[in-house]
Amino acid sequence: MKNKAGISGIAMTAFAAFGGILFGYDTGTIAGIIQMNDWIKTFGRPDSSSSTGFSVSTSRESLVVSILSAGTFFGALAGAPAADILGRRVSIMLTCLVFSLGVALQTGAPNFAAFTVGRVFAGMGVGLVSTLIPMYQSECSPRSIRGALVSCYQWAISIGMLLAAVVNNATKDRTNHSAWQIPISVQLVWAFVLFFGMLWLPETPRWLIKRDRREDAAKAMSRLRSLPIDDPVVQNELRDIVAALEEEREINQSSYADCFRFTRNKIALRTLTGIALQAWQQLTGINFISYYGVTFFTSAGIQNPFLISVITNVVGTSMTVFGIWAVDRFGRRPMLIWGAAVMCVCEFLVAIVGVTIPTSNLGGQRALIALVCIYVGAFASTWGPVAWVVTGEIFPLNVRAKGISLSAASNWLWNWAIAFATPYLVNKGAGDAGLGVKVFFIWGSTCAGCILFTYFCIPETKGLSLEQIDLLYQHSTPVTSTTYRKQIIAEAESGVGRAERGDAVGAVGLEKGGADWDVQEVVKEDVA
Repeated sequence: MKNKAGISGIAMTAFAAFGGILFGYDTGTIAGIIQMNDWIKTFGRPDSSSSTGFSVSTSRESLVVSILSAGTFFGALAGAPAADILGRRVSIMLTCLVFSLGVALQTGAPNFAAFTVGRVFAGMGVGLVSTLIPMYQSECSPRSIRGALVSCYQWAISIGMLLAAVVNNATKDRTNHSAWQIPISVQLVWAFVLFFGMLWLPETPRWLIKRDRREDAAKAMSRLRSLPIDDPVVQNELRDIVAALEEEREINQSSYADCFRFTRNKIALRTLTGIALQAWQQLTGINFISYYGVTFFTSAGIQNPFLISVITNVVGTSMTVFGIWAVDRFGRRPMLIWGAAVMCVCEFLVAIVGVTIPTSNLGGQRALIALVCIYVGAFASTWGPVAWVVTGEIFPLNVRAKGISLSAASNWLWNWAIAFATPYLVNKGAGDAGLGVKVFFIWGSTCAGCILFTYFCIPETKGLSLEQIDLLYQHSTPVTSTTYRKQIIAEAESGVGRAERGDAVGAVGLEKGGADWDVQEVVKEDVA
């Protein structure tokens, strides 16, 4: 029966990760669209020096790519209040509607202004998804494989980017509006699947209990575990949720201001860590390939840049599977450190090859492609999924929604900054820096910063429950966390729990969530 419960929880939680396809596809499709001849003719301006007779200015290219990230920033911030007021499940469904509005505006846009507004609404939908999906997954998934399941969200993002590259490659040679309208309108299918799929999924038991809907919470947990309501597994999980909720209400620290308070539980450190972690993820430079990959490969003299974009996305999608397998085996810190190290080396080599070898050199171009693929694979297996896993783990229950929201907003703020600045850094024109491939010297340097940040700021949380992560923060530093983590696990295996240690949280949990709380009694009371 336990295996059945696990399979049910995995299936339901894994489907929620489908929201990552909205994120990945929308991010990936714009890279090809802005290079399509009909899109340039439709939204560009006459330019006799261009082979198509039209061109898009650096400012317009920067705006149309980066404006999505501006929408996602505000969407991510809106995710926390939406999730707390409407619920995780309903909020995800409403997100699909917002996203679909943006897609419809882009598909039928008669001018550049309408297309830009559509990008904003689509961005708001993607931002909401980036907050709500990891939150829903964390609250529904079995504890033992939470890391792998949350990593599935990044895998869905990679799949979305791959699908975008494939569709772009299939429509790029069309001579009418369908060249770019088809890739954009396909996104309505992803929103449709997620919306109607969520109709069949339960609300998270945690949110239902916070709303004092204990009967509904018991039924939701029963569905998630495929067990009767009176099964000990269901009862124990619900007791744990009630105990944590009672503790939160006693502490009464759940505002945005509380996220930045320096307490014994180090909530401010956790919040700043989540915000900085998502910022460093963007500073790896991965979205340079996502947004401007086709443009970069074209300028580097590579034949069929659309096909190379498909190849890099295949690599990213495949390597994310390795990350899902590895995150609960090798640990968070090693994967982040070694992943950043590999990316750092690859990016410096890309910059060196690009500067020293002419574009006519076939061997040099192949080396460039290989290095970019290794770089993409390193990100997809480490910083891609693990950053979201750590963000979902490090926050205490009372501020988790707000902490994840702030972290996701940080991700999108830096996403916007990089998307906006990159054309000015790379392009060669009046007012542009004209760095070209030299921009990889910048990304290599930021990856070196990722190594230092991980070493000093990210604790090792592999194999720990959320409650044990609280202990880790209270009694160790990120640098010493690996040693203390082993001590926590050893004490847990020997039967020394929080109550035996004298921790206040453990005492509250036993007092508030002990055997006195019975699921069946709750159901009877609510029915009556």
